Amino acid sequence: MANRMLYPVFAALALVALAIGGFYLLTRPAPTMYVSLRIRPVVGEQSLSLGQGSYANPGGEGEFSVRDFQFFVSNVRLVSEESAFRESESYHLARFDSDDGTYVIGLDSVPRDVYTRLEFGIGVDSVANGTLMPVGDVDPNGRMAWNWEVGYKFVLFEGGLQLSDRRIPLVYHVGFDENYAEVTIPLDASSFDREEITVDLCVDVLRIFTGEQTVDMGELSDVKFDRADARLLANNYARMVSGCP
Repeated sequence: MANRMLYPVFAALALVALAIGGFYLLTRPAPTMYVSLRIRPVVGEQSLSLGQGSYANPGGEGEFSVRDFQFFVSNVRLVSEESAFRESESYHLARFDSDDGTYVIGLDSVPRDVYTRLEFGIGVDSVANGTLMPVGDVDPNGRMAWNWEVGYKFVLFEGGLQLSDRRIPLVYHVGFDENYAEVTIPLDASSFDREEITVDLCVDVLRIFTGEQTVDMGELSDVKFDRADARLLANNYARMVSGCP
């Protein structure tokens, strides 16, 4: 008889335990991961060496060197079949003057998922490009801001072209709203099974001058304010970032 009286008590305790367990499952933090996007600059099959290396002019005579190269990466997204992770205030100025010559974007607290592609923009979207409010690495007082109107340089490339009889300065500053380029890179879904992963990307500066149209640096050595010339380079640099082989 006493045992029968205890059955409702046990049943009630079991229901309480189930409720507590269910509440824990609903409220515990979802598992996350840390994703590093590591960008390495190259020139074709060679590594880019700022201020030191020399490389063949893709459209004509001479060899070029690169003194400075930087560009904006914005609106980073990791996309799976079911959802997407969007980085907030996602504006990064990729530059390559670090000790190892790479630039790393760290994505923290990324929900664990099987991501199949990476999406981002080269440049600054029209919203951020039309404001003087700093966001991310977008700084109206920085070197990448134009000094002649509101807006930013999306890609900066400076160096020189050495010909047999003279040296030509190379200055390419590209950045109109229409020069914003969207990039999609497939990802190895099987690699997203750890708490920390690294995605290696290569940015090939040679592709700024080879792509839809090959550029002779000797003929086009300076691009700043001309929209047609900027469009030519932007159509090329839309393909300059890819997964490293």
